[in-house]
Amino acid sequence: MLYYNILLMIRALLVFSFVLCGLLEARAEPRVIASIMPVHAIVSAVMGDTGKPQLLLQGRLSEHTASLTPRQLVALGHADLVFIVSAQLEFKLGQLSGSEAVGGKRFFELGEQLDIRRYPARQGGAWAAHEDGDEDEHGALDPHVWLDPNNAKAMALAAARELAAVDPPNAATYAANAARFAVSIDALTAELEAELAPVKSRPFIVFHDAYQYFERFFELNAVGSIADVRAASPSAKRLQEIRGRLKESGALCVFREPQFDAKFADVVIEGSQAKLGVLDPLGADLRQGPDAYFTLLRNLAGNLRACLG
Repeated sequence: MLYYNILLMIRALLVFSFVLCGLLEARAEPRVIASIMPVHAIVSAVMGDTGKPQLLLQGRLSEHTASLTPRQLVALGHADLVFIVSAQLEFKLGQLSGSEAVGGKRFFELGEQLDIRRYPARQGGAWAAHEDGDEDEHGALDPHVWLDPNNAKAMALAAARELAAVDPPNAATYAANAARFAVSIDALTAELEAELAPVKSRPFIVFHDAYQYFERFFELNAVGSIADVRAASPSAKRLQEIRGRLKESGALCVFREPQFDAKFADVVIEGSQAKLGVLDPLGADLRQGPDAYFTLLRNLAGNLRACLG
């Protein structure tokens, strides 16, 4: 009887061990959070089948001003990795990085890596000129780096390195996925260059100064913005300035954004022949996943071509 009981105990221990191993394997997937849709899409492409990152700022929340719930703060503290663009872009997230509110968790800034090309933030609605690589008078750089496809490739490589550090068994998978992402980006840029070629020289005005990287990469002719790089509500003086810029430049289109009140764009085009279009640098309404980045850029190019063409 004693022998039989010992066998039962051994069997129970073996079953428990198998169950525990299964649970540990199920939990082996790294807990990853991405701040905004473009970052989430890039990280999703790098993770592939190894896991799914959580998107923090969903829907039409502004990356510049969104506040977080207590539940989100707890999730940030428990995550293995939190990817953001930069403390300059996701301002409130930047303030939380390393704080007690998130258990001391430091967020990884994909847009601050050495191989990311950055431009100085432009000043005024008509944008004072700067040399490439020079910071503005306040030392600020434009943080909307993901809209340069080459920067997106660099962000994917940086994400792969960080993921490999917390999940070494899948390091080769992350590197391979980042390489495939880069190949797909090159194919996408060739497609978009052809689509945008007929409208490259045509002037337009954007809502907030978020598109500099896209404009420079595809050599587009943006001539001003209603709001600044931080999307602060424009003053009456700035609205007057941008109305003058619209008239002076002969801009064909003024683009609003779904995250912000359209009234400012309406004020700017009032009494002019300019058309009203929509650009979204975040992809607020896109389906989550690795394809979202490609859809985001296609939507930008398609909306520019539709309005300017």
